[in-house]
Amino acid sequence: MRERQQRLKAIRKIIREHRIDSQEALLGHLEQAGFRVTQATLSRDLKLLKVGKQAIGNDGYFYSLPSEEMRRERERSYSIDFARGYVSIDFTGPLAIIRTLNGHADSVAIAIDNLNIEAVLGTVAGDDTVFVALREDIDRDTFIKDLRERVPDFED
Repeated sequence: MRERQQRLKAIRKIIREHRIDSQEALLGHLEQAGFRVTQATLSRDLKLLKVGKQAIGNDGYFYSLPSEEMRRERERSYSIDFARGYVSIDFTGPLAIIRTLNGHADSVAIAIDNLNIEAVLGTVAGDDTVFVALREDIDRDTFIKDLRERVPDFED
């Protein structure tokens, strides 16, 4: 987990400091910084960071990070989606089981996936249930605390 966070930090720094126009170029910069990753891993990292492409006139595109205002607005939207569908939460082992209103599991799972909660490995949504796989070193209280930080209306 620590290596991933360091790699994400390095990607943000590289994109801020250089005009990166391809994943190959970004992979080269990452390798110079001591990170050897596959193109598939880099694609997932870029998606997680919400990296986009901006046009450079007729000369193509370069990668850019979302503005802080855009990031906050997106997080606010996911927070609303979570709160709108959430009913209850329970835990078993490294799983959090979230009950939702009927038909809201997808939007709650998407919200959890996009709120960048480090404790979360991934989600699986049914119709009214979301299974949240938590990292082994994360306990229930840490996950609840992280949810409260990102979803102000959250009450367990």
